[in-house]
Amino acid sequence: MALSVCSVGPWNLNPKTLSTPSFSFKSLKFPPFWPTQKVKMGPLSVSPMGFGTWAWGNQFLWGYQESMDNELQQIFNMALDYDINLFDTADSYGTGRLNGQSEKLLGRFIREFQEKKGSKRDIVIATKFAAYPWRLTPGQFVNACRASLDRMQIEQIGIGQLHWSTANYAPLQELALWDGLVAMYEKGLVKGVGVSNYGPKQLLKIHDYLKDRGVPLCSAQVQFSLLSTGQDQLEIKSICDSLGVRMIAYSPLGLGMLTGKYSPSKLPSGPRALLFKQILPGLDPLLSSLRDIANKRRKTMSQVRGK
Repeated sequence: MALSVCSVGPWNLNPKTLSTPSFSFKSLKFPPFWPTQKVKMGPLSVSPMGFGTWAWGNQFLWGYQESMDNELQQIFNMALDYDINLFDTADSYGTGRLNGQSEKLLGRFIREFQEKKGSKRDIVIATKFAAYPWRLTPGQFVNACRASLDRMQIEQIGIGQLHWSTANYAPLQELALWDGLVAMYEKGLVKGVGVSNYGPKQLLKIHDYLKDRGVPLCSAQVQFSLLSTGQDQLEIKSICDSLGVRMIAYSPLGLGMLTGKYSPSKLPSGPRALLFKQILPGLDPLLSSLRDIANKRRKTMSQVRGK
């Protein structure tokens, strides 16, 4: 079974709805089929649907503004109230001076939620550490993990993930980063380790490399949706199933293209508009099918895709 992680924020809601005086986040309801039974990811139990925070702090692609933080907190609280406990982030999320903002907000929202409720929740943070060219040693990668802990003001990360592979352009760095994952696991900085954006061959290699050092590979994150189910994705899923590695599907709604909110005449703001303008015309048959199914079942297109 693959988990899904959707990037969430007020930009996923209808702006007209948000501007309605009577609007309240309490009025939002999750669908009745919402999956609540936890699944195993390494030593952790997580919700089958995760909460992505790529957009938090990203002004360039997603149009984030700090004035949105209150709405983000409310959406975060709502996710926890509906038993979502997996939150995916990265140390590179956030643009310019807001680099790392996603982790900072996530840590802050957790603290404020728990203070308000007066109790702690079983929250699993899966963060990704960028394979920056200046991170050349295991120690530097461990330091990146410590920096993430400081930003979130927590003592341990659920899943520490290598954000991408450097095998094609810096293979020696790749081994150092793998050793960094081993070190942060052995030091107890993370409960488990994972990878992101890995192809089938490198996924097999890192699995065996970590296994030889007594470190289980918990997860592999890959772009997976109706728009990205190529041979590599299917092979990765097969490998994950055979090795007992949990696959995490990111961008399951294709950056919003599968939601039905957009069309060639109704595009999002920012750089996504250029991408959507090129791709959406060719998606008419797929979107029409999703729309028909959604109408017959009285669901949204996103809910149909989620099934």
